[in-house]
Amino acid sequence: MKRRLCLQALAGMAAAMGSGCALNGTIAPAGAGKAEVLAALRLANDYWQRSNSPALWPFWDVAAYHTGNMEAYFLTRDERYRQYSTAWAEHNQWSSARSDIKAAWKYTYGETAEHVLFGDWQVCFQTYLDLYQLDPAREPRKIARAREVLDYQIGTPNNDYWWWADGLYMVMPVMTKLYKATGDRRYLDKLQEYFLFADQLMYDQEAGLYYRDAKYIYPKHKSSNGGKDFWARGDGWVFAGLAKVLADVPAGHPSYALFRERFQRMAKALKPLQQAEGHWTRSLLDPAHAPGPETSGTAFFTYGYLWGMNHGLLDKGEYAPVAQRGWHYLSKTALQPSGKLGYVQPIGERAIPGQVVDKDATASFGVGAFLLAAAEMVRFIDKDGDKNG
Repeated sequence: MKRRLCLQALAGMAAAMGSGCALNGTIAPAGAGKAEVLAALRLANDYWQRSNSPALWPFWDVAAYHTGNMEAYFLTRDERYRQYSTAWAEHNQWSSARSDIKAAWKYTYGETAEHVLFGDWQVCFQTYLDLYQLDPAREPRKIARAREVLDYQIGTPNNDYWWWADGLYMVMPVMTKLYKATGDRRYLDKLQEYFLFADQLMYDQEAGLYYRDAKYIYPKHKSSNGGKDFWARGDGWVFAGLAKVLADVPAGHPSYALFRERFQRMAKALKPLQQAEGHWTRSLLDPAHAPGPETSGTAFFTYGYLWGMNHGLLDKGEYAPVAQRGWHYLSKTALQPSGKLGYVQPIGERAIPGQVVDKDATASFGVGAFLLAAAEMVRFIDKDGDKNG
């Protein structure tokens, strides 16, 4: 009897391994059903919107949430989500940093009115452009500030606007969305020029990953184990930003092949760094540097894998188990029964040893990343066939 039960257990394990790839010797969880993923999306987004007024500033932390909220709207067509982002845009007068003195505009780090050219003030334009495209009247006021700022920027001889990894998510999709809204190819050409600067500054050819900025380039900066320190959320911004750009850059544009190569190389580099529970740690190559789960980087990575498979740029057989494990962590560990999304590293720029990131640690940008992943997971299930209802 015992021998028969043992054989049955082994057979079950073999079947499970056959149906889901093993990462680092572990078995991928079963895929979620569409209804389950939609329920998780609504639980997280409804909790956030109940708990937070749309009357918040247009800086990156809040604006990054709205990029996810708009994706939730595109998926569900729930008018509450569109109205929430519209109320936020109206509250901010469809603008960003408010200085009108162009000679004083800066792109160093800053949270004040004159830092108009700093990318963290420009991510809001992604949502303004999305709302503009949804408006049958195409009201010019909705993208007037976006055009004013980016037209001024691309008219300067400078190409070093994106000196930190986050900026690739913040602004690259703004430029592709402006191209789609106007047909002006200058946005694509300048995007390529700006990306080449950022890529040469922060990309590590050997690792296939991006340093957060010049301060963290090895060997000037090292993780606790003396090695290279790649910050999960920083690489998450890049991976997700590349997905968004690849969605809109024409395949014939000279930049497309480079974006695709970097995206696919990152996918390969990130895969073996995923932890058994489905998350990625804050310092990607040194889990002991800041151990434990982290949601924002994990959500951006999960979104990127799902988007890549949905658009034929990543192999489903190789990467579906990675995305499934990521989603399992996001929906079963990070998402709390109340709808609160936990384990989000607070605002920062690196993995910090000893920093507490627990189930109560949440933030707007983490919720935005979760919504991106959830929406793309639904699309993945739709393409694969809804086996679980």
